[in-house]
Parts: sequence; C-alpha cells; structure tokens
Amino acid sequence: MSIFKIIVLAIVQGLAELLPVSSSAHVIIAEKLMGLDVTSPKMTLLLVMLHTGTMFAVIVYFWKSWKQAYFSSREVFKRMAGRLIAATFLTGIIGIAFFKIIDHTVLRNIPHAHIEDLFGKLNWIAPALFAGGVLILVAGLLRRREDRNDPDIEKDREVTMRQSLWIGAVQGLAVPFRGFSRSGSTISTGMLTGATKRQSEVFSFALVIILTPAAIAKEALRAMHQHAHAAVATLAPESALHVQGIFLPSLIGMFFSFLAGLVALKWLSGWLENGRWYLFGIYCLFASVVVYTLYLKGF
Repeated sequence: MSIFKIIVLAIVQGLAELLPVSSSAHVIIAEKLMGLDVTSPKMTLLLVMLHTGTMFAVIVYFWKSWKQAYFSSREVFKRMAGRLIAATFLTGIIGIAFFKIIDHTVLRNIPHAHIEDLFGKLNWIAPALFAGGVLILVAGLLRRREDRNDPDIEKDREVTMRQSLWIGAVQGLAVPFRGFSRSGSTISTGMLTGATKRQSEVFSFALVIILTPAAIAKEALRAMHQHAHAAVATLAPESALHVQGIFLPSLIGMFFSFLAGLVALKWLSGWLENGRWYLFGIYCLFASVVVYTLYLKGF
C-alpha cells in the first residue's frame, strides 16, 4: 500500500471519525474506491493506528474543557464519572443485545459469519446514515429555534443522569450499525434531552476516551487472528514480515489522522455553537443517497 493511499485514508478517518458524518461509511467507501481489501490484516492494523491518532486528537482538544467541567472538585468528578460509567454501561448492554439479535437472525444460516462481515455492506450503511442524518437535522433545527426563543437555554450546566442515560442508550445503536454516527447521535440526543450544546459535546467526547481503547484492543485482536489464519492458510511465514512492514507507514497515518482530527473538532465546535449543526444532518442524508447509489452500481 502506497504512502499516498495511507495519508488519504488517515485524513478521511481523522475528519469523518470526529465529525458527525460516520467514519465507517467514508473510510469504507474510500477503501473500495482505491481498490483496497477492507478485511485484510494489514488494513485492520492500519485502521487501529488511525483510530489511535484520532483518540489523541480528542484528548488534546478537550483536555482543558474536561478539567473545567469534571475536575473542578472531588464531588463533581465523582458525580460526572458515575454518569459516564452509567452511560457506557448502557451502551454496552444495548450494543451487545443488537449484536446477538443480528447474529441469530441475519447471520443465522451463514457458516463462520461474523457481524464484522456486515460492516462493509453499503446497503446496511446507507439507511444508518439516513437515520443519523434525520436525528442530527431534527436536533439542530429544534435547538436553533430554541436559541432564538430562549437566550438562557445555553446557560452552562452539567449533563444530568437522565440525559447521560439517554446519550448512552443511543450510543449503543452506533456500535453495531456502521453509518449511524456516534458523535452525531450522542450530541444530538444530549440537545434533544435539554443539555446545552457545549456540555453535550464535552460529554460525548469524554465517552470516546472510555470506548476507544476497548475498540482498538478488539480490532488489534481481530488483526492478529486474521494474520494467524492467513499464515496458516498460505503456509507463508513471510506474511508476518508483510504485516510488520505496514507498521511504520501506519505511524505516519496515525500522525495525519491526529492532525485531521484536530481540524475536524474545531470545525464541529464552530458549527455546533453557531447554530449550523443541522447542516451535518443534511450532509448525512445526501451521503446516504450516494452510498446506496454506489451499492446499486456493485461497490
């Protein structure tokens, strides 16, 4: 894989992972258009590194906000940590439940099938993009109207336990349904339940730091299993060197995904605070049509 393709994927990943437009949809489309094998071990390793880059971008960008919102006192920290944990726990329950449902329905009669096999299916991604777009559009337009009618609606306050549970529940839907933007759905849910735009954003990306290490570990284990099966199937020990050879280029990709992530977060915050959140929803609706059109064309 050329450095150019890795940098392109890194920029797409960094922007789409943190903007509310679904990184899965954009990365998978980019991979298909560049003729890359989405399921190969080296591609899985690359995506692990790119996710790591965006995670560091989130930490750098939000660290000051988290210090002010969650570390101002021991009581505040305990209260908000409890809400983050509760939201994450609910995400896990709902995400696992949907994994089980899909496994016992859609994949029931397919031998050796895994839910990851569905992640690259454009006919699954398109409706998820559409649903996420509707949620973002509704939340953005409603808050835009409320901002005009009630100047105090954005008065700074904590995310409540009720709001955090709603955010965690909706986040659970983003786990199995690639295309349903995690950041778009959680921030929108926060606003729809009465949280401020800023606190919805800060809370949403705090959840990222809890979820991303687990997701990276899962993908890393998947890459190791894929590589082990490939080595056994081909009896080619040099395949290990082939996977290792992508490590240094992946570090370059991680750096570019980090930079793109910072740009994406600045963009997201600007549009959110200036009442342009609904525009991300319009984009997702448009993208869902494009993705489904590509599916009909055989991608």
